[in-house]
Parts: sequence; C-alpha cells; structure tokens
Amino acid sequence: MVPDGTWSLWNRRTPLQDIDLAALLRTLAEHDGSDLHLKVGSPPIIRVDGELHRLEGSRLTPQDTQLLAQQIMPPDRRGWLDQKKETDFALSVPGVGRFRANVFFQRGSITLVLRRVRVGSKTYEELGLPPVVSQLADAPRGLILVTGPTGSGKTTTLACMIDQINNNRSVHLVTIEEPIEVLHPDRMATVNQREVGMDTDSYATAMRSVVRQDPDVILIGEMRDAETVWAALAAGETGHLVLSTLHTTDSVET
Repeated sequence: MVPDGTWSLWNRRTPLQDIDLAALLRTLAEHDGSDLHLKVGSPPIIRVDGELHRLEGSRLTPQDTQLLAQQIMPPDRRGWLDQKKETDFALSVPGVGRFRANVFFQRGSITLVLRRVRVGSKTYEELGLPPVVSQLADAPRGLILVTGPTGSGKTTTLACMIDQINNNRSVHLVTIEEPIEVLHPDRMATVNQREVGMDTDSYATAMRSVVRQDPDVILIGEMRDAETVWAALAAGETGHLVLSTLHTTDSVET
C-alpha cells in the first residue's frame, strides 16, 4: 500500500530542471510499484498493487513531458519518435534499477510510461515457479512460450531461464529484444543481445539472419507478427532452443 505523505516530492510545483525523475523512480521502487505515467494535464501517476495513484501537485505541461523525453531518450530513438510517433527503449538508473520506457503521442503531446523491470538474483522458488520451468530451460531444442497478461512476470521468468542457461551451458545465446531490458554478461555461455531499432530493423529481419549466426539458444522478446512466429517454429524444429513471450490471458487464447 502507499502510505500517506509518500508523494510529498510533488506537493509543490518545481521548475522542470529541478524535477528529479530518478528520485521519483526510486520512490516507485521502494514501494514496489510497477509503472510511472507522465502525461500532459495530470500530475505523475504510479501503479502500485495494480491500482493507479495520482500524485499530489501541479499538472505536467507539454513542455515538461517533451523535455523529460528528450533527457532520457537515446539519440537514435528521437528520430524514431518523430517518424513513428512512438518508441521503446530501456533506461538504467544507477542505484535504482532498470526500466522499460515507452514514449508516444496522445492528443498531440508526448506521454511517457516507464515500467520497472524486476530482475535480480531471484531463484525459481522465490518467483513461485514450479520445478518444471527449470527442466524446460535444460531442453536442447524446441519452442518455449511464456504467456500471460501485461505485468504477470513474463520478462522476469525468461530472465531466470536465461540466467540458468548462461550459468550452466556452453552455448551461443542470441537475444532479439525491443528494447533490451535485462543485461546478460557472458558466463558459461556466449551471449549476443540485439535491440530492434538499434541493432536490427525488426524482429522478422533479425530472425531471418539469426540462423546464420550459429546460435544454440534464441530469445525473442515478443512474437508480434506471423513471419516471426513461423521463423521461431522453424528454428525450434531445426535444432535450436527458442524462448519467447505472448500476451494472452489464458491457455485457450494462447
């Protein structure tokens, strides 16, 4: 729960240059929140325990959200936003954590949503996952899908499985993500992480070339189109272990 007075940081209006986004994200993390919304005409909004909470204080202006976006967006994402009107990227805040950011236009102004990526040294048991998940990560080939609604822990589950593979198997692991949310340094495995928009044009483009990169394990951040799905199925049938996610609410929809 969010205790009274938690959001005193926003109880008075401060100039944009004095707004400490890192402090706001730190407060979000301290209260185990999942998302931060920055929208014109509203004070910052956070999601804690599945519920949205508007912070007390002045409403954000178009100049506020535009400058905040410019401050945190990688240079290559700015052009993408101008062209596509929406973009994704990862943001690391030292001492706070890693966040998945989405910047988009609504009613002609910029809106930002930052999702906290809860990844650490948690075990399968700490995540409440059954032993069969660990057994799946040991599979030499095939297609593994982690499914569920937004915020259900798909990214955290995949990160745990990738950590297991990285720590225990001498394999070449290629990830294709938009954006890269969790960094996986080389351990027993050799890991190459590719970000859509920076390292490759699309999931489909990356999947067409990944089979020529001698992979043993392929992680696809999300299967969004038919071409990527068919490429993942083909890779799983030809001796590779493929892991990915689908946004679904139940097994029938999956």
